[in-house]
Amino acid sequence: MTQAIALLDPAKHADLKFKKPSFEHVADQHLMPVSLHEVMYAATDVPVVFVKSNEEANEFQAVMMLGLKPQQNLRVKDGEWTGTYVPNVLRDYPLTVVLDPEQTDRVWFGVREGSDQLSKEEGVALFENGEETPALKERREQLLRHFEQDQQSRNVLKFLAEKELLIQQTLTVEVKGEKRNINGIFLIDERKLAELSDEDYLDLRKKGLLGPIYSHLTSLNQIPRLVLAETAL
Repeated sequence: MTQAIALLDPAKHADLKFKKPSFEHVADQHLMPVSLHEVMYAATDVPVVFVKSNEEANEFQAVMMLGLKPQQNLRVKDGEWTGTYVPNVLRDYPLTVVLDPEQTDRVWFGVREGSDQLSKEEGVALFENGEETPALKERREQLLRHFEQDQQSRNVLKFLAEKELLIQQTLTVEVKGEKRNINGIFLIDERKLAELSDEDYLDLRKKGLLGPIYSHLTSLNQIPRLVLAETAL
C-alpha cells in the first residue's frame, strides 16, 4: 500500500470508479494495523499483538498477525480475503487521510491513483457532474471515523505503555518440524495487569480498555490456526 497519493479532486478524478475489492496488494504483508475498536472482531480469527510504531517516542500499534514470517499472508489467496474479519485499513483502501503538519486541525482526503481497485471503465463512480456520489460520501465518512478511532487508539496505547503493561515477547512456533521464533512483538503482561491497584484497574474500565485487553489475550489462542494454515500450504 505504498502507491503515490493524490488529493481527491472532482476535476482530476471525475472518471474514476471503485472496482470490486482485491487484496493482492497485501498478499505479502504479515502484519496489518488495527485500531483498538477492531481488536474484539479481529481476535476471532487471528492473533492480535502490538509492535513499536515509533521507537523514540515509545509509541505502539495494535496489529493482526496474518502470517508467521515476513512476506507471508495466510489470509489472502488468489487476491481474495479468506479471513473472517476485514480490517478498516483494507476497507478504506484506496482512500486515505492526508495530514498537513502545519495545519494539525485539518485533514484532507487522498486516493492512491495507481491502485488496481480503481478503473475508468467499470465500477461505482466517485464523482458525478462534479459532485461526490453517495458511494464516495459513505466511504469518506467511514474513513474519517476510522481515522478518529486510530487517533484515540494511539493515545490509549500510550497510556498502557506508561502503566508498563506492554512487555516484549518472543513467540516460538513449530511448523512442519521447524522451530521458528517470532520477534519484535509486545503482549499485555498478565502478571502486571493482575497487580494493578484497584484505582488503575477502574481507570482501565472507564477508558473501555478491558474488552480490547482480554480480546487480545484470548486471540493468542489463534496462533495454532496460523500454524495449521501454513502447514496446509
